[in-house]
Amino acid sequence: MTSTYTSLRRFAALVLLAIGTTAQAGTAIVIGGALKNDNDAVWQRIVDESGGPGARIAVFATAAANPERSAGLIVATLNRHGAQAEAIPVAPRQTGVDLQSNLNDPALIAKVAASRGVFFSGGAQEYIVDTLQPGGEPTAMLKAIRQVFDAGGVVAGTSAGAAVMSRMMFRDAPDNMQILKGQWRDKREYDHGLGWVGPDLFVDQHFLKRGRIGRMLPAMRAFGYTLGLGVEENTAAIVKGSDIEIVGARGALLVDLSEAGTDAKLPAFNLRGALLSYLDRGDRHDLKTGVTTPAAHKLREPRIDPAAGDFKPVRRFDNYFLDILGDGSIVNAMAQLLEGPTAEVRGLAYRAKPRPGDLSPELGFEFRLYRGAGTVGWLSGALGSDDYTVLKVRLDVTPVRMASPLFTPLAPTP
Repeated sequence: MTSTYTSLRRFAALVLLAIGTTAQAGTAIVIGGALKNDNDAVWQRIVDESGGPGARIAVFATAAANPERSAGLIVATLNRHGAQAEAIPVAPRQTGVDLQSNLNDPALIAKVAASRGVFFSGGAQEYIVDTLQPGGEPTAMLKAIRQVFDAGGVVAGTSAGAAVMSRMMFRDAPDNMQILKGQWRDKREYDHGLGWVGPDLFVDQHFLKRGRIGRMLPAMRAFGYTLGLGVEENTAAIVKGSDIEIVGARGALLVDLSEAGTDAKLPAFNLRGALLSYLDRGDRHDLKTGVTTPAAHKLREPRIDPAAGDFKPVRRFDNYFLDILGDGSIVNAMAQLLEGPTAEVRGLAYRAKPRPGDLSPELGFEFRLYRGAGTVGWLSGALGSDDYTVLKVRLDVTPVRMASPLFTPLAPTP
């Protein structure tokens, strides 16, 4: 596994050198996937950031399995919110068009360059980079999109369209456990992205629903990132310069590895001292200062500080999370840590049933979340549900050997 991570770091360094470190002029809108048509907060924000009523937005369904249908739905929804959106027919799976002809069509390229916003649909992100950046070289169409962004415009993307936002991305990745175990390869599970959020922030999507912290942590270490942002479904992170604002249904997990370390003597991925913060809808975070500003409705509630002298836990029990990579488990564990009776919460990431090709079927990982300086949070029900903001939770990840089978039935009593 050491050679795998070494090659990953070398590849990432070359991509970082190619992208450079210039300031981001435009606005990147990273949508965690499964964006609903009635999520007015996100759709309207895309239009507003692109210039408001009448904003010209070019829609790329390049990643979609059914590009005509996907583009049509996106165009209709954007236009319902005041945009003048138009589909750009550049998609490998679109029928009845010549992909290369459209990709290099001067009229289509000019139309994109004249837009104020660009929207990438969901689907398979490898189609986006293979079409617009084949072999790592930007096409004239991609250069037109960069022209929009560099002029202060918007690049938005959902699901696959969000995956390409970083300088590095997962291409066609297997499950979280395989990534944790270090079983991934260049051009198969990872690739260079398009870099809309800048060279220093790694983003991922469908994050809480699919427990993707299990793949984000090893990816960040391998690619040389210290900051990562995992955006949940039906939610958007508006990235403008160093400012991040969360909009939509839920939130995003901010991962900070600037003080994290590893034990080189352990034969599998491990981590000590990562910092996790859960940013909810309406929260803002400044990547330069590290300061998080909770939404106004959160600030009207008392701050929850487990280190305060008058702190009283409202949760009575200390749960152990048997599937820390399950739907929403990592944030539920953070909330338990914030309001619970103990200063740490633990959980397991493992595969109970080995899969074909798994080179380490007995390998699992224990996640230990614990309080430290600055571990605070807020809870509000103002928007109709219990919404948390939780800041600066520490995390250690330790490889463990799982029993096989994990359990055995009890024998009948004689």
